Amino acid sequence: MSLLARYLFKELTLFVAFTLLGLLGLYTFFDFIAELSNLGEGGYRLADAVIFVLLRTPGNAYDLMPIAVLIGAIFALANLAGHSELTVMRSSGVSVLRLLVWLLLAGIAYAMATVALGEFIVPQAERMANQHRLSATKKMLVGEFRSGVWVKDDRQIVNIGEMLPDLTVLGVRIYELGEGMTLNRIIEGLEGHYVGNGRWELTGPRETRFAKDMQAVQVVVPAKLEWKTSITPEMLAVLLVEPGQMSAQSLYRYIDHLKRNKQQTSRYELALWGKLFYPLACLSMMVIALPFAQSQRRSANVGAHLFVGILAGLAFHFLNRVVVYLGQLNNWPPPLVVSIPTLLFMVVALLLLWRQERR
Repeated sequence: MSLLARYLFKELTLFVAFTLLGLLGLYTFFDFIAELSNLGEGGYRLADAVIFVLLRTPGNAYDLMPIAVLIGAIFALANLAGHSELTVMRSSGVSVLRLLVWLLLAGIAYAMATVALGEFIVPQAERMANQHRLSATKKMLVGEFRSGVWVKDDRQIVNIGEMLPDLTVLGVRIYELGEGMTLNRIIEGLEGHYVGNGRWELTGPRETRFAKDMQAVQVVVPAKLEWKTSITPEMLAVLLVEPGQMSAQSLYRYIDHLKRNKQQTSRYELALWGKLFYPLACLSMMVIALPFAQSQRRSANVGAHLFVGILAGLAFHFLNRVVVYLGQLNNWPPPLVVSIPTLLFMVVALLLLWRQERR
């Protein structure tokens, strides 16, 4: 990498980092204000609210990364243009194409940072934040139905009444089906703990066995019962973390589990494709920042261009959310839905560059 390219990357990184810190400060402040209304609920104290908000910071950083890249790149290039450094680069033989390549390389670095956040940091941080909040407020996790959470696993239909923050399950009912989809047995447990290798230990169990002709019923009440299933705490942790905050690996495994049990997967497929395309938004943001810098060399109204650039970043953020919601409502193909905002901004940026170079 040439000296000019390293200098440009350093300036970009500096401004992107400061922009991201500024946006995070705003988001953290508003999150903290929102949490104040929950103080006094159970044992929820001010310190708990601070911990919860801080644990959600990586998730906010992930959401804000493309906006921070766009705004930071615009400020960095505007700073270079204001000191005539961009003009000197162009005069020394640096073409728009080479400048664009340098920006794309920087965008790849920011995209890799986004992937690292989304895959390794955000899922754990979000889970810890929600577990801490549930523990502090003395709440339990319940499903979308009054009867709790329902999960299908091969020939087992499982109902979990409540789930504690440590993923201990309460009020477990297991309906096991046999040949011809007849009911073989019903297992009820007061509490369940995961012991590993696809095995749960149920305490206070009650097992009801049905004969094949359904003419005889046998009730067994052991002290403890081992329950073998492919359902793991990681799958149940979906209830603690939104699909968009899960890692791509977790989403893929959960989608595979749902498909094997012939259940609806569209919501999670959309989240998975979003995970794959979202880092590419950093590349689009870097490309769209260049036309603003090019126009600032020819215009004294720098503030207006910066303002428009900030609006473009916010537009991308909201367009991305709107398109995802529309895709969920209309069952659009996930790859198409998640690629629309990124490709649209990329095309607009390239058109602006082409138009500027023709002048």
